Amino acid sequence: MLDFEEELRKFHPSIEVEDAQETIFSQDFTDIADALIKILDKAKESGE
Repeated sequence: MLDFEEELRKFHPSIEVEDAQETIFSQDFTDIADALIKILDKAKESGE
């Protein structure tokens, strides 16, 4: 039978996963709401 507490103590996240997480969270992603706000602002500035 598995001892879950012992298995959890042995667990260490993969270095690759930690590197990927840092890369993903450090980037500034524009979502659809940000894109729409920029489009609306440009439209207001140009008088459309």
